[in-house]
Amino acid sequence: MHQYRSVFISDVHLGSPDCQADYLLDFLDNVRCETLYLVGDIIDLIAMQRRVHFPASHQAVVRKLVELAATGTKVIYVPGNHDEFLRNFCGQTLAGIDLRHKAVHTTADGRRFVVCHGDEFDQVVRCSPLLLLVGDRAHGILLRLNRWYNAWRRMRGKPYWSLAAWIKTRIGQARAFIQRFEMAALTAAERGQYDGYICGHIHSAGFRQGSGGLYVNDGDWVEHCTALVENFDGHLDILHWSERPHIVESEPERSPARAPGWTGPVPVQPDSGGLTARVSTRH
Repeated sequence: MHQYRSVFISDVHLGSPDCQADYLLDFLDNVRCETLYLVGDIIDLIAMQRRVHFPASHQAVVRKLVELAATGTKVIYVPGNHDEFLRNFCGQTLAGIDLRHKAVHTTADGRRFVVCHGDEFDQVVRCSPLLLLVGDRAHGILLRLNRWYNAWRRMRGKPYWSLAAWIKTRIGQARAFIQRFEMAALTAAERGQYDGYICGHIHSAGFRQGSGGLYVNDGDWVEHCTALVENFDGHLDILHWSERPHIVESEPERSPARAPGWTGPVPVQPDSGGLTARVSTRH
């Protein structure tokens, strides 16, 4: 059993055929934490408007989350844009799960992070519904390819590998979008005098240092199967979970003389399964 102080997951997209519910359920069965943050897009209500897809594995994830909340884990749900309807219930507790518009998490080493889904930084969502529609359709095609490709890999006894993520690393506009998104989140953290910002939304797990804060993205459970985990000393790691669970990236080293402060970025650790963490655009 893996023990952590806090765990952050987002972009599960229960209710869509691309959700990696089996991997997530295995993760939830093998990880324990004091606080579990659900950082938006846990249930894909948009996908379910087009077609209801909620198999037994998706139902099992919901039951597991409720079970964790009932057995001592503090579960905080910050809805995103795909489960935006649940924002109407923020401030309430449903089945033991606290719903909030945003949260402030204090790490074991005293840093304060804003926790929010992140769609407020998505200029495409805010400014151009047409571009959003085009982007969603293109992303949907990539995810279908990813699903078929990994079905073929499983038949050959190979572990999960994100074809969709690999393709998007080759798209310059996707990389530029991620950089703009990261800088917007860092700016918001600095203005609010927080030590950083934890979010999801763009399916791109990773860390980015700023002059006065740390941007953290916990990734997704559609392409990357990643979670952000806080160790009991406050150190943050991004954990990939499939056939070969492993840490894909650790937060940048902090300078004791300027704590909280940051030195340089830490490169993504080599991944035997082929995963690259910082590769996706918003979905």
